[in-house]
Amino acid sequence: MTNPQNGNANNKKIVCGICGIILGALGIHKFILGYTTEGLVMLLVSVLTCGLGSPVMGIIGLIEGIMYLTKSDDEFYNTYMAAKKGWF
Repeated sequence: MTNPQNGNANNKKIVCGICGIILGALGIHKFILGYTTEGLVMLLVSVLTCGLGSPVMGIIGLIEGIMYLTKSDDEFYNTYMAAKKGWF
């Protein structure tokens, strides 16, 4: 059965995936999904460590961005928008 939110989920999936890959260390993809706490953690680790934590946060963002883009629209919606899975 197709999800009524499928169009919105597809748009967010693409935007979050690209932001996760390109701007992963800043946690922008988390803010787009509405995960404010997780986004702040990524942003603050990157900023408060004077950039020393950025590579780790960047790798996490890269992995999450790839995961977002490889999931089907329904999987993405159920996992990240309905169930609110914050990490990986």
